[in-house]
Amino acid sequence: MIIGTAGHIDHGKTSLVKALTGVDTDRLAEEKRRGMTIELGFARMLNESVASSGLEASLGTTGTSGTSGTSGISFIDVPGHEKLVRTMLAGASGIDFAMLVIAADDGLMPQTLEHLAILSLLKINQGCIVITKCDKVDGALLEQRVREAENIAINYGLCEFSAFCVSTITGQGIESLRAHLFAAQLNHQAQIKVSSAYDGFRMGLDRAFSLEGIGTVVAGSIHKGLVRVGDELCLAHNPDHHYRVRSLQVHGEQVQEACAGQRCAIALAGLERTLTERGQMICSPRVVSTTERLDAYIEVSKSQLKPLRSGGVVHVHALTQERVASLAVLGRDSIEPGDSGLVQLILHRPIHLWNSDKLILRDASASSTVAGGSVLEVRGPKRYRQTPERLSYLQTQRTQDLLSRLQKGLPLAPFGVNIPQKLIDNGVDPKTDLKDLFAQGEQQKSEATGRHPIQTILTSAFLSLDQLWLIDREVLHTLKTKVLKVLAEHHSQFPEMLGLIQGRAKLTFGVQMTNDIWMRIVDQMLEERLIGVKNGFLYLPEHGEVINDADQRIAQKVLPLIEEGGFDPPWVRDLATKTSISEIQMRMALVRLAALGELYQVVKDLFYHPAQVQRMAKIIQDIGAINSQQTGKSVVGAAQFRDATGLGRKRAIQILEFFDKIGFCKRVGDVHLIRTGTALFSQVLSDKRA
Repeated sequence: MIIGTAGHIDHGKTSLVKALTGVDTDRLAEEKRRGMTIELGFARMLNESVASSGLEASLGTTGTSGTSGTSGISFIDVPGHEKLVRTMLAGASGIDFAMLVIAADDGLMPQTLEHLAILSLLKINQGCIVITKCDKVDGALLEQRVREAENIAINYGLCEFSAFCVSTITGQGIESLRAHLFAAQLNHQAQIKVSSAYDGFRMGLDRAFSLEGIGTVVAGSIHKGLVRVGDELCLAHNPDHHYRVRSLQVHGEQVQEACAGQRCAIALAGLERTLTERGQMICSPRVVSTTERLDAYIEVSKSQLKPLRSGGVVHVHALTQERVASLAVLGRDSIEPGDSGLVQLILHRPIHLWNSDKLILRDASASSTVAGGSVLEVRGPKRYRQTPERLSYLQTQRTQDLLSRLQKGLPLAPFGVNIPQKLIDNGVDPKTDLKDLFAQGEQQKSEATGRHPIQTILTSAFLSLDQLWLIDREVLHTLKTKVLKVLAEHHSQFPEMLGLIQGRAKLTFGVQMTNDIWMRIVDQMLEERLIGVKNGFLYLPEHGEVINDADQRIAQKVLPLIEEGGFDPPWVRDLATKTSISEIQMRMALVRLAALGELYQVVKDLFYHPAQVQRMAKIIQDIGAINSQQTGKSVVGAAQFRDATGLGRKRAIQILEFFDKIGFCKRVGDVHLIRTGTALFSQVLSDKRA
């Protein structure tokens, strides 16, 4: 169990930890000179003493301990000064039990109340109140301090906090408090929900240092998952670089593995000390999650004097991270003090969080705590965030259980769920088999149906054979119906054309429809023979293909010539000359072939073979990928495309405008933005399935 102190400056937090553990957590010379805690301090308490190791000393964790590193109580001593609340939050993010310290001679003070608000907003419901310096006041005042403390804790919803009166000078109450903490530890261990075997490891860093003969060591409170010696980890902001776990220490003892709820020091092979600092996240490379826009459910602090409104700037504290963000209230105009609601946070710099992670919001000047809550979706949408459907979906995501979130959210997920991405967002290895993931929860069988919840999900939802996509069957039926309607309307308006190009059909669903999900819907409709496809054109089977004999003969002659022309195919007049067919007949035949998906007409009298159009689309995507790495924008310019294809500027512009027309790109100023996730043709579709 990890215990964190809280309370006003000079109320005796550090002295109390020393009385309990024998450890002075004020390590810095500046702290000793000024007599105040500046940095986070760490100590440990067990039932028996063992010798301290070099790493223990460097962590500041020498003191009483037992022989089992997994059974100890860790202490995080936080600063009490109002200017160091950000440091306090870095420590509070990983605690299981709070020890609110109030000096008997001073009573409740401003930072007492802010720290209390933070504990309440973080939903840290296990804890106690410790009235220190009880030797300095008489019995009547001491009783008054206890009543005040208990009442204010109840006012903040912390009803289970028992009060203890102690003196670190006389030793009064220390043993009673120590016994209570050990009892709380046993109760905590009995109530711990077994961490899923599939949870990916992640830990916020609050310490980083180097030791001779060991190298770089990072330390923090393990947030989720399990880490073993020999595992590969990464810094979340640099997931391509992996570092091997050389050794682990928990409570100052060498261990082979460590898990959530423990403080841990990790020695990493190959990691330079200069690359690490407090506030970073270290995690399994398989579950790296980075976001700049997230949806959350928050509670506004009762101490706030005015409601929380959209457009404000807040400081976001989550785990050991701190970021500045713009805030948008969802579904209403504002959230009153003491009330709760949905918000979207647009981070000014990327942050590494997962669904259900806790967070604290402070005001723009970082002078007061505004609100606290938890992450609902780490991938908040930029558009349609205020729709009733989206708001209803977010309400279903307030539970901590992944299975419940899936079960409740699927009917409201407009395009289903990408399973690997969903697992990553929840900190689970994306290669996990969905059925295996929930097999460990057999005890969760529904009392009403007698079935395991996963059975309920699979009854009402469609799971693709590769387990990469899950969608509610009613939602899938609605999407298919819309595809059929769009194609029928197009056939009615343009009966001479084979069908509608895929990119245009996909755009009718809006930008939220990803290419991956779109192709899965199309692929399933092909399997069911609800639609046909040819060269990227979708059509209804009853509409069919009709190519008259004359056009067929012309196609056999000109299609090879056009394909051989590559990026610079012959014009209509040149084809007419080569084949001894009249220019008028050739033009009309090629227009009909283009309508039937055999060719693409880029400009008047210039037609391209589908294979060459696909090659040019790939070139555009490659250029976009390079530009995205350099500028963050997946765009292509006319000059870049010209150089890559060897065409003239005029032709390059014409081709890019063609790609804009079919929905592959979008003109933005002087460049063409490649639509996210767009593919001209699906690799899983083929003409033989038409």
